[in-house]
Amino acid sequence: MALECVHDWDAVIATFEHPRYEMHGGGAVFDGEAAVRGYFAASRTPFPDQGNEVIAIAHAGDTVLVEFWLTGTHLGPLKIPGRTVEPTGKAFRIRMAASFEFASGSDKIICERPYYDQFAVLRALELG
Repeated sequence: MALECVHDWDAVIATFEHPRYEMHGGGAVFDGEAAVRGYFAASRTPFPDQGNEVIAIAHAGDTVLVEFWLTGTHLGPLKIPGRTVEPTGKAFRIRMAASFEFASGSDKIICERPYYDQFAVLRALELG
């Protein structure tokens, strides 16, 4: 998660056995390096200072669960269905959770699954 905050995408990709994000909230799946890098570009363009504040970490078997505050400032164009919202300069802070599934006996991630309310950021920015 810290590598994502500093936009070290090569290092983030290196943490995966096979890059895959399953977005529980919006239902999108980003499978493979090109798709995951596209997700990073699309999600960080409107919020280049996106960060997180860890609340709790737990693990069971090959899965690590992280609860955290997702933070950021709307500093770039935000594409939402039907339109693009120009930067508002407004900040957001929403509560999220994510699971990280690891390959058995490995330190490599096989899937990250963020769980969130897909409209929470829009509400925080007073856009929805």
